[in-house]
Amino acid sequence: MEDLILTTAEEVKHLAYAIDTFYFLICGALVMWMAAGFAMLEAGMVRAKNTTEILTKNVALFAIAGTMYLLCGYYLMYSSDEAGIIPSFGALIGDENSLADVLSGDEDAPYYSMRSDFFFQVVFVATCMSIVSGAVAERMKLWAFLAFAVVMTGFIYPTSGYWTWGGGFLDDAGFSDFAGSAIVHMAGASAALAGVLVLGARKGKYGKDGQINAIPGANMPLATLGTFILWMGWFGFNGGSELKMSDFDSANNVAQVFVNTNAAAAGGVIAALIFARLWFKKADLTMALNGALAGLVSITAEPLAPTALGATIIGAIGGLIVVASIVTLDKLKIDDPVGAISVHGIAGIWGVLAVPFTNEDATFGAQILGIVAIFLWVFIASLVVWYIIKAIMGIRVSEEEEYEGVDITECGMEAYPEFVSTKK
Repeated sequence: MEDLILTTAEEVKHLAYAIDTFYFLICGALVMWMAAGFAMLEAGMVRAKNTTEILTKNVALFAIAGTMYLLCGYYLMYSSDEAGIIPSFGALIGDENSLADVLSGDEDAPYYSMRSDFFFQVVFVATCMSIVSGAVAERMKLWAFLAFAVVMTGFIYPTSGYWTWGGGFLDDAGFSDFAGSAIVHMAGASAALAGVLVLGARKGKYGKDGQINAIPGANMPLATLGTFILWMGWFGFNGGSELKMSDFDSANNVAQVFVNTNAAAAGGVIAALIFARLWFKKADLTMALNGALAGLVSITAEPLAPTALGATIIGAIGGLIVVASIVTLDKLKIDDPVGAISVHGIAGIWGVLAVPFTNEDATFGAQILGIVAIFLWVFIASLVVWYIIKAIMGIRVSEEEEYEGVDITECGMEAYPEFVSTKK
């Protein structure tokens, strides 16, 4: 009987290990699908003559992120001393869990495959880099962007990731960011802001005497599709960050996270749509789309603790903030074609600051410390890298190339040749 009980207990551990590993992988696949969402959203929000280049960037950055995180980023983020500032350097993923580790009974024993953890983390890195892509669209050289992607995904992001999820000093200080409002989204926005400041605005965006000229995107159906794909992928982004679902409490937590994630996105859409209607006297689709994303970013820092109504309110405030931020950045002549800095940066800050309202273990002091540390590190490091790339190879296409569109000059093809080209 004792042997039977022992065998059954081992089988239960095997099953729990398999369930948690499978759940991690499925959530990672959902987050990977967000790459398609970013590609479609950005392709819809730029002009037709720049579509192929931005699609190329989104495919290439995902490949670069996966390779750089495999070579050094994952080790940087998760193989260093606790409570530290400077991460260790190494390469490749560590050894896979052994059966003895899983069955050891140790509370710290792994309960999912380390390969599934790597896969889940690598798609987060790609998400962070995707944020940069839209902000610098329509005037940046393709290879300059890809060079930055190597450094961002291999070194900059993993360093601040180590400070937080890797057990570094911010984690030790009590900084709380459940799925990455600051760690992923604000970090991406910080790198984007640095790039936009070095790059400058698109030609014709800002006129004399503070005039702001709207440059509409070419394909609103595509942008809307991209938003829905991101909305769907976010269930994996936040839900997977629970890290486990093979027991009663974890399964209930995952369900709560899914409900809150959806509620926050809905709140963001409604608030942004109403705010835009009152401010601009029209229902602005782009503001509604960005409102959904801002709601999602806002709840990402703490999607478990709030009630569903509380999550809706947090998302709604994010929706209001993003509309005001997009208008403000335009007035400051910070040209962001897709609103990425506002959606992921400003809403990300709000999401982190909202955590102590629902999570009693979080403090405003620790949250502010995390925001400041991550922003300063990513922004300053990115600024340095952008300037180095500018000095070596330049980062901006010529005025003529920008006028003609970067599709032809950078990629040698057009996304919509029958509509863009004049054939004789």
